[in-house]
Amino acid sequence: MVRDVFKGRVKRKKMSQFDCDRLMSSLHTELDLSNFADTDLVIEAVFEDINLKHRIIKEVEAATPDHCIFASNTSALPIGDLAKASKRPENFLGMHYFSPVDKMPLLEIITTDQTSKEATRAAVEVGLKQKKTVIVVKDGPGFYTTRVIGALMGEAFACIQEGTSPQDLDKAFVKFGWPVGGASLVDEVGIDVAYKVTKYFLEVFGDRISAGDPRVIEELVESGCLGKKNGKGIYLYDKRQKGGTRQINPIAEKILQRYRTPGQAVPTIEDVQWRTYMRSVNEAALCLQEEIIANPVDGNIGLIFGIGHCPQRGGPFQFLDTYGAQNFVDKMRSYEESNGFRFEPAQIVIDYANSGKKFMS
Repeated sequence: MVRDVFKGRVKRKKMSQFDCDRLMSSLHTELDLSNFADTDLVIEAVFEDINLKHRIIKEVEAATPDHCIFASNTSALPIGDLAKASKRPENFLGMHYFSPVDKMPLLEIITTDQTSKEATRAAVEVGLKQKKTVIVVKDGPGFYTTRVIGALMGEAFACIQEGTSPQDLDKAFVKFGWPVGGASLVDEVGIDVAYKVTKYFLEVFGDRISAGDPRVIEELVESGCLGKKNGKGIYLYDKRQKGGTRQINPIAEKILQRYRTPGQAVPTIEDVQWRTYMRSVNEAALCLQEEIIANPVDGNIGLIFGIGHCPQRGGPFQFLDTYGAQNFVDKMRSYEESNGFRFEPAQIVIDYANSGKKFMS
């Protein structure tokens, strides 16, 4: 994997062969923890299974010095819950990288109330040395970026269940300013990964985030539709195919049709665009309200660099100022009447609308 990334950079003349060889010579792989005695930082990236992560934490901490920082690359599991297995919670935090790591610029560092400033500072320095754009957020289900993606994709699946085709969903997203379509995004992330996060969010947030019928994504996974990783997601993927329109996976198509909401009018393209975007902006505002993010600037940076959140709109908080907090509240209320409580506007946006304050001032 690492060698393939470097080879690609050499081929594109972004790196010399000498630097490629030099960096590869400094990379060491291990089958056990016997050489971890002098380690300063360990970044864990095993599957999203809390029991497995707890076991890894205990094994690594037993083999590393007391000053060693342990960072989990989890995308949704609360860092506080993971830290329960740690004997050094002051040196425990999250370092959430985005896939593909060599291309995505954001690093989201997640801290708990027990994480020391020294550990946070060290993690930030590592991220900057990796040439990442770094934001620091507080612990919570899904942190910041994954939580916003959860609201975005939950609404996207609700639109599909109401009759929007995956192709039309993708077209609506791209036309609105997203770098990739909604159906294509879930294939890229991995439908199995999306299912685990959705299942967890249902336990924590209920129907407010997920929307639609969660059995759809569960049945997709059970049918082997995991996404681009195994060539079968909502779309079919053939490595030999270069460009062009992708074919809908017939297995996924049957599942989506089976869960079609009866008697529901198909949303217009404009409704698909605004419903999904407004949900993502509202979730970002809730994260600011709950102090998951420290300020609106971090909120804008995190979503633009982490998930490509319609960058031409400046990020969720710049959008709120440009569009107008009151206009946002009014539009959310109109959707709330027709689509339910998941469109209830965040109190912080209501407060800003009443006071006339700006998020970015």
